[in-house]
Amino acid sequence: MSDKIPKLLVCCEESQRVCIAFRAKGWEAYSCDIEPCSGGHPEWHIQQDVLPLINGDCTFKTVDGVEHRVDGQWDLLICHPPCTYLSNAGARHLWKGHRLNEERYAKGLEAKAFFMEFLNADCEHIVVENPIPSKVYELPPYTQAIQPFDFYGKDHPYSKKTCLWLKNVPKLEAVEPVKPAATWCPSGSYSHRHGEQHRGMFTTDRAKNRAKTFPGIARAMAEQWGGDIGEEA
Repeated sequence: MSDKIPKLLVCCEESQRVCIAFRAKGWEAYSCDIEPCSGGHPEWHIQQDVLPLINGDCTFKTVDGVEHRVDGQWDLLICHPPCTYLSNAGARHLWKGHRLNEERYAKGLEAKAFFMEFLNADCEHIVVENPIPSKVYELPPYTQAIQPFDFYGKDHPYSKKTCLWLKNVPKLEAVEPVKPAATWCPSGSYSHRHGEQHRGMFTTDRAKNRAKTFPGIARAMAEQWGGDIGEEA
């Protein structure tokens, strides 16, 4: 392994859970989002549009005002583009009766273009995360689907199927999985369709909580990808 410190950009992350997990493994990791960070480390957070940064060779300031420079590519991109218009769960809003909701469809196409910017970035190792996508937008096939309960699940025994698009990154392997106890932040229509034993775990600010990476998944990412990819840096 070289003396070079590997560099990670976590795109569209305000929780900083992935950023913090990789920092614990010795990476120079940064979270980037247009929202303020909630992870408690403004010195690792970039609050701006992320697209100008994803191909590397960039200069940026973290929220604490310190300027940083990345020469060449990032060693790894982990990306969480917004899923509001792309997810299969929101597909029902695409139709008004039997007519296509043209405005929502157009927003979905914009979201797809944003998604593809990450997948096609100039970086050797790329991970893009999103829920199951609507077939309408014809996203590339995802590589792997994961669940929170499969990664150190005793602290969060919930189901919330998440898809990963991986480029030159190995699939995540389950670590200390548990049996799921509930669905995490499901829609209201979900709970009406299921019996009491299958009711979901609801929280305030559902959309924001659904967007956060579970700590066990962030830990597994850092442990499994941080070592192998870090050694290549």
